[in-house]
Amino acid sequence: MRQIILDIETTGLDPALGHRIIEVGCLEMINRRLTKRSFHHYLQPDREVDAGAMAVHGITNEFLRDKPRFADIAEAFLTFVDGAELVIHNASFDVGFLNAELARLNMPRIQEKCTVLDTLPMARAKHPGQKNNLDALARRYFADQRDRTYHGALLDAEILAEVYLAMTGGQVGLSLGHEEDSNESGESGGETVRRLSPQRPHLPVIKASAEEMDTHLQRVAVLDKAINANSLFRQLELTQTEADA
Repeated sequence: MRQIILDIETTGLDPALGHRIIEVGCLEMINRRLTKRSFHHYLQPDREVDAGAMAVHGITNEFLRDKPRFADIAEAFLTFVDGAELVIHNASFDVGFLNAELARLNMPRIQEKCTVLDTLPMARAKHPGQKNNLDALARRYFADQRDRTYHGALLDAEILAEVYLAMTGGQVGLSLGHEEDSNESGESGGETVRRLSPQRPHLPVIKASAEEMDTHLQRVAVLDKAINANSLFRQLELTQTEADA
C-alpha cells in the first residue's frame, strides 16, 4: 500500500480569504515503511504572511521572495501523490488549501488523484476527551524528540508518520533506508522470515548461582504472602517441577 504523509504551512488560516500555501512536505510510505522518496518545497505566495502564522512556523516574507510559486511545482506534486492515500492530520485544512491552489490553475481537485485519510478523527476515537492535536499526539507517542521551536511541513510529516504508525498498530518503522523484506520465496512483502545460519555458534546458557536462586525464592515467598496465593513465578515453578517428574 502506497501512502503519502503530507503537511503544509500557510500564510494564514482561510484560503477563502486569499491565504496561500508557503510550504508543502510529503513523505512516501509503502507497506508501513518510509522510503527514501520525499517531496518538499517552500513557495512564494504573492502575499504577506500573517504575523500569527509566522509565529507558528517562523517562515518570513523575505525568505520566500525567491522561492517558486505553487504553479511551478503543481505538476510535479500531483505526479508524486497520484494514486496514493494521503495521510493528513486535520485533513480538511490541508485539503482546502490544496484544492484552492489547484482551482487557481484549473487543475483537478486532490480527491480526484488520491484518497485521503484524516488522522484527527482517528485520534479522537482512540483518545476521547483528550487533546489530539499533533503536538499532544507526539508527546503521547514519544514522537516529540525533535526541535520544534517552529512547525515545519516536512518535520511535521515525519512526526505524523511516527504517530500514525503507533496509532494503527504500534509498528514504527521509520528507517529512510527502506530495505525490502523478503519471504521464503524471495518475493517482496508479506510476513518477514529471517533464518539463522546453521553455522552460528551455540548461545551460552548461564544458570543462576545458588545465592541468586535463594534470593529469588525469598522474593517469590514475599509475593505469595502478599496475594495469599501462588504467584505467577510459583505457578511456573510448580509446572516445571511436574514436567520434570
